[in-house]
Amino acid sequence: MRARPAGTIVFSTDPTRTRAQPAPAAKPSGDGVVRIWLEKKGRNGGPVSIIRGLPGDKTALSALASRLKRACGTGGSAKDGEIIIQGDHRERIAAELAREGVRVKLAGG
Repeated sequence: MRARPAGTIVFSTDPTRTRAQPAPAAKPSGDGVVRIWLEKKGRNGGPVSIIRGLPGDKTALSALASRLKRACGTGGSAKDGEIIIQGDHRERIAAELAREGVRVKLAGG
């Protein structure tokens, strides 16, 4: 027989004693400004534009990545809450995002 942790409710008719509810999804931290970074390190000298601070879920991020890749005429990916576009396309990406009403800053590089 396994021992139960202290305070674990097995059964209760008391309506005030319920199981703990999961915590609500946390808001993304940040100041609401999307930042576009230029990175070369760890990429064999090839520059990439990295967009960080975007709100939304995986599908919205993938759809935005597709639009940005088409606008820049290059490849890229969307993962871990950021979009990576191959090449230095920060100005074009900033213009596209500003057209959609997103506050953008160029950072890094």
